[in-house]
Amino acid sequence: MATIVPTPESDAMTTPLAPRGATIEPFYAGEIGMLAMARLRAGLPVIAMHFGQPSAGIPTRARAAAHASLDRDSSGYWLSAALRERIARHYGEVHGVDVAPERVLLTGGASAGLTAVFVALFAAGDRIGLARPGYPAYRNALKALGRTAVEIDCGADVDYRLRPEMLDALARPLHGLIVASPANPTGAMLSKDELAALVTRCRRDGTRVISDEIYHGVSYGIEATTALMLDPNAIVLNSFSKLFRMPGWRLGWIVAPANCARALNDYLINLFLVPSSLSQHAALAAFDDMPELVETVAQYAHNRDRLLVELPRLGLVGIAPPDGAFYLYADVGHLTGDSLAFCRQLVEETGVAIAPGIDFDPIRGRSHVRLSFAIDGDEVERALALLGPWLARQPRLR
Repeated sequence: MATIVPTPESDAMTTPLAPRGATIEPFYAGEIGMLAMARLRAGLPVIAMHFGQPSAGIPTRARAAAHASLDRDSSGYWLSAALRERIARHYGEVHGVDVAPERVLLTGGASAGLTAVFVALFAAGDRIGLARPGYPAYRNALKALGRTAVEIDCGADVDYRLRPEMLDALARPLHGLIVASPANPTGAMLSKDELAALVTRCRRDGTRVISDEIYHGVSYGIEATTALMLDPNAIVLNSFSKLFRMPGWRLGWIVAPANCARALNDYLINLFLVPSSLSQHAALAAFDDMPELVETVAQYAHNRDRLLVELPRLGLVGIAPPDGAFYLYADVGHLTGDSLAFCRQLVEETGVAIAPGIDFDPIRGRSHVRLSFAIDGDEVERALALLGPWLARQPRLR
């Protein structure tokens, strides 16, 4: 039998190729999620406060519409004109803003919308501003796509709010600015006047406003303002994942200016084709579930109030009360300088899963954690009962 002697060329062909794309940080809450899943597989309980997803499940009419769709529909590629029209009408009902249905683009969740916006409306190297702490996928997606994330420090000293004067310290003007109100992870919201001041500053500087409104409808005594009320050229992103309790259905939307809608649609189709047809049927019906969804927000408010009272009694005093969304962002610097290790230990020893602050703030996040309270009230009480003894056993750093 002949012996094959590898040549340098054949050696090279069998050598695994290293990734050549941009290196981005992990989503560390996902690591906590894997530890939580390992506990569940072992038959151990978990209280899931790490991911930003409602635990109540899809609302009633949306669920029924999904079942009906499965019985009658072929589930082929499809974009629902009726859903686009309903979303456009929603802006008139809630905000008094006239939106043409042609400006509404359906996306496979807000994440697909963000990707399309970053690629279609900005060039490689363009500078996009975002608040820190903030949603980690902003920073990581921009880096992966060759755009430059310009993080703006918005800590507890400024109540986690992005303000126009903070843009003065930047070396150069921004091509775009991401504004999230309510914000993740802090729940901080901008008043209409505060948002108007930011929009005015961006208009002066020629900076495109990208308004992430995914938590609209989830607020506590303060009404959220859509950027469309202040700037018809703003890009608005939203989703059925939060208020509508449909995170796993992966459906969102963009409201784009008329002169950007075609370009964005071209990118969406080429990158993602179309969203799930089943999800579109369910989402259209979800607008009729609004009374049920409002009741869910009332449950979040109850959970929020319970945690804001009890967590300080357990030693977590550095919490700014959130105006919206369903998170508490807590300073645990007296207990740890490694929030990821802290969250790992917590879930492994108690089953309470929370998110490490380094997801949201690579500078100060090692001393912070995020807790989602979009869970059942009984689960909140169980979490508090477990957290109390566990926190009492932790050594103090200061």
